[in-house]
Amino acid sequence: MPELIKTPTRIPVPGGKVIEEHVGRVTTPEAHLHASVSVAHMKAPAGWSEPYQTPDFDEITLVLAGQVIVDHDAGRLEVAAGQTVITRGGERIRYSCGPQGAEYIAVCVPAFADDTVHREGAE
Repeated sequence: MPELIKTPTRIPVPGGKVIEEHVGRVTTPEAHLHASVSVAHMKAPAGWSEPYQTPDFDEITLVLAGQVIVDHDAGRLEVAAGQTVITRGGERIRYSCGPQGAEYIAVCVPAFADDTVHREGAE
């Protein structure tokens, strides 16, 4: 039977970024797919960045507005509104955003979990 997710779950994070998870380990823990995929709407302010990480999951990032910057061991990608970037589990990456901030959708396979993102300096 179809399942309606009436409202996402806001996940608190430092740095002014807003995460609203629509599907995943927090919002739909009882669903059979909660561990296999997560879908979140993100809004990051100008100047936002996070530490380097080496996640266990692939992430598809669809930029809706602004610019998402992905630093990786081979360089940097600047992803504009209307573009998508895919990062693979096991890659060392760092997300930040451009001077206008960014709004984007993140899809993680398997689902995002704080203990599988492996942020540098968090251990």
